[in-house]
Amino acid sequence: MMRLRSDVRAWLTDMDGVLVHEEQALPGAQELISQWTRTETPFLVLTNNSIFTPRDLSARLRDSGLEVPEDHIWTSALATATFLEQQQPGASVYVIGEAGTITALHEAGFVLTDRNPDFVVIGETRTYSFESITRAIRLIDAGSRFIVTNPDATGPSNDGILPATGAIAALVSEATQKKPYVVGKPNPMMFRSALNRIGVHSEHTGMIGDRMDTDIVAGMEAGLHTVLVLTGITTRESAKKFPFRPSEIVEGVHELVEKDSTGGDGEER
Repeated sequence: MMRLRSDVRAWLTDMDGVLVHEEQALPGAQELISQWTRTETPFLVLTNNSIFTPRDLSARLRDSGLEVPEDHIWTSALATATFLEQQQPGASVYVIGEAGTITALHEAGFVLTDRNPDFVVIGETRTYSFESITRAIRLIDAGSRFIVTNPDATGPSNDGILPATGAIAALVSEATQKKPYVVGKPNPMMFRSALNRIGVHSEHTGMIGDRMDTDIVAGMEAGLHTVLVLTGITTRESAKKFPFRPSEIVEGVHELVEKDSTGGDGEER
């Protein structure tokens, strides 16, 4: 039987294009977060961004007009650390990345080293160097297992696109002729780790996203009720080009805010 929105008891949601756009909160975003908090609905904000820690992202969201506690943020770096804990607890890791990835791995008990590590992990960073990439290539070639936090090839900036994790991973993969295991969206692994984080089941969880090729397909493969919002990069027309469909399409998250009997958003006045 097809599940309805009313069957959903917990939510996962993407961040950029869903809750914020160009560092500004989108209409209804804070109301929806407040509604979930008020009704004690389990939720997590998901992002493939592995540069920042949840604390950093919480502060950045606050500057955008959204109050999201850090324990309600789940990054590809955290998902990667969780995955590696399941694979080999206490392993050694060589990292190319910034605070988000390094902190997640360190707090999960991994030893960070450039000497014969069990894993090479490539995450998002703005300080790639020829030396660090060469080191990663040689370690992988020598037998270290190749892990990537997320597949995004480019990222946005005020001056245009920037090369991101996927682009650097492609360079390393081409040099070593070894493909990495990629943890972040659209890998359903990230969704399953998020579900475990808040202790809910896919049968009663929804996923809100603005991308068919990451948020929606991964949510669908993880067995979630999927909601496509049109405040990001996907339009109704472009969504039709994919061979799968979301459970529902809405203009924006403001349509998910429940109204009370007086026509308000449920907040006390």
